Amino acid sequence: MGANMNFDPARTPAAARRWNPFNSLKFFVLCHSLLQLAQLLVSGYMKSSIATIERRYGLSSQMSGIIASFNEVGNTALIVFISFFGSRVHRPRYIGGGALLACLASLLMAMPHFLSEPYKYTSQPSSSGDISTGLCLLNSSSNQTCNETESSTQTVLPPLILGQLLLGIGAVPIQPFGISYIDDYASPKNSPVYLGILLAVTSIGPAFGFVTSSFMLRFYVDFDKPSTEGIELKQTDLRWVGAWWLGFLVASCLLFLTALPYFFFPREMPKENNADDVEDRPDTRRADPVQEVSFLQFLKSFPGIALRMLQTPIYLLVVLAQVNLAALLSGLATFMTKFIEKQFTRTVAFSNMMIGGVGIPLAVLGIVLGGVIMRRFNLSISGASKLCTVAVLLCLFSAVPMLLIGCPTQKVAGVFPPSPLACSSTCQCPEDAFNPVCGSDGVEFRSPCHAGCSDVGKGLDGAIANYSGCRCINGSGSAQPGTCGSSCSHLLPAFMVLLGLTSFIASFSHTPSYMMILRTVSPEDKSFAVGVQYMLFRVLAFMPGPVLYGSIIDTTCILWGRKCSEKTSCQYYNLDSFRHRFLGLMVVFVCGGLLCFLLTIIVLRRRARTCERNRRGPYQLVAERNTQEKEANGVKT
Repeated sequence: MGANMNFDPARTPAAARRWNPFNSLKFFVLCHSLLQLAQLLVSGYMKSSIATIERRYGLSSQMSGIIASFNEVGNTALIVFISFFGSRVHRPRYIGGGALLACLASLLMAMPHFLSEPYKYTSQPSSSGDISTGLCLLNSSSNQTCNETESSTQTVLPPLILGQLLLGIGAVPIQPFGISYIDDYASPKNSPVYLGILLAVTSIGPAFGFVTSSFMLRFYVDFDKPSTEGIELKQTDLRWVGAWWLGFLVASCLLFLTALPYFFFPREMPKENNADDVEDRPDTRRADPVQEVSFLQFLKSFPGIALRMLQTPIYLLVVLAQVNLAALLSGLATFMTKFIEKQFTRTVAFSNMMIGGVGIPLAVLGIVLGGVIMRRFNLSISGASKLCTVAVLLCLFSAVPMLLIGCPTQKVAGVFPPSPLACSSTCQCPEDAFNPVCGSDGVEFRSPCHAGCSDVGKGLDGAIANYSGCRCINGSGSAQPGTCGSSCSHLLPAFMVLLGLTSFIASFSHTPSYMMILRTVSPEDKSFAVGVQYMLFRVLAFMPGPVLYGSIIDTTCILWGRKCSEKTSCQYYNLDSFRHRFLGLMVVFVCGGLLCFLLTIIVLRRRARTCERNRRGPYQLVAERNTQEKEANGVKT
């Protein structure tokens, strides 16, 4: 009884306390892998849903790019603080706090759905069952209730931008603190294994976001809202909007659950002596390497250290090469879904599945194989630069043919080629009319009204089957609901092969370029070098990349949507211009990365020659030159 009264946990054998999972580094690795998966799922889900959000609220692609880039603003602003406070705080609790902040951010990004009225699409049947909406009604007046138009600026932008900002802030401590915590307390044998697991999860996390989006967008956006109006849209309809908000709620729940264990991990984890034996002894704990400098001194020294590293030619060239490839990645990840949807007439859900199931996994495989090659051949800095150059050069060869694989812009009456529609001028079609129909003559019209259709036929299931009495359509004067689509959907497999091959080859340069940075700077500057590298990534690539791609896409729009005389999202693109400018910008970034890696080879060769001359000395060089001249003269004689 008395012994129990004086019970001291510190004196009990380690085996008796081994049952506590929060003293196990392996359990921490498991928790951190799940947390990173949930956090990156949100980031990938946002990129895969941005085209749907754009269509739902009438945003331009440039505005979508701005929303996507706000994830990097808060992240960039706090990198310096993380570099200083890395070992001075309770890292698990800060990781948990960041995860909860990301959970709140995910909820905020789903909020516009609950603040908005139900989605109204053109020619939606009324509650009385009237399906004549959208037809050509002669001598009728168009009465639009513009006062009911919801403002996308008020309902969408503030929650999405704030959510993206908080998501970036919440992600700041997760990966750096998690990696440093594992590296501090893992055994030398286990540390590479743990970090490899985290790297793999980090690479496949966005793929889970795209695959999740593919499933969520198959549900109608307002399936949770009671409505008496019939919904007759199919996923192939250009007006279809999927449940983009649902994935954010799922990700928020995952973030909350994965954040909870971090508040129970200790500030100092028992040090692993080897792979199988973890002893909880005071002498096995690693002390915090706290430097005796104030935060003000740290801030003063940071610009000088960053400037010194940027004056290192190899470091600067490699970082610029990575910036080019990162800008390419940020733009493609944000808008490739839209490209596949528009270019090959595929649904958004199918496009997301292609990216998440083909493009990203092949990129992960390329990253892994790049590291394997580095280790197998024990490549030096010079060998790594050559590997990166060859990889990006091959990437260029696989990217250029993609410019030739695509569909010409379908013929849309009155839109492409642009011409007035006199046949439907008396129909007084509303300016926001958008309900594409395909005429029996193969010409597409933006709505039955613009086709001059006066009657509609219903199928056995009550859905609209066809339109008739269409004065603008040659021949039978009938039309089928939906777009005529592109004429080259069969080219999608070839395009996906080239896209996957490009992702696979370009990813080979990831690990070698990273090792070039670590081997170029001095050991005491390695942590700063990585911090500056990621800061430049965000400032020069991840923030401007989506905005630049979005602006390029907007220049190819040939018909903007209108609602109460205000411009909304684009309804039709010039597909040739879309393909050439979108993929052409990708080729430009690939060429930029290739140029930087080529310059690293030149700089390294000059440095090697200088080192060789300094090692051999001037007298030895003169003697060798004299010997060569004598041999040359002897040959001549």
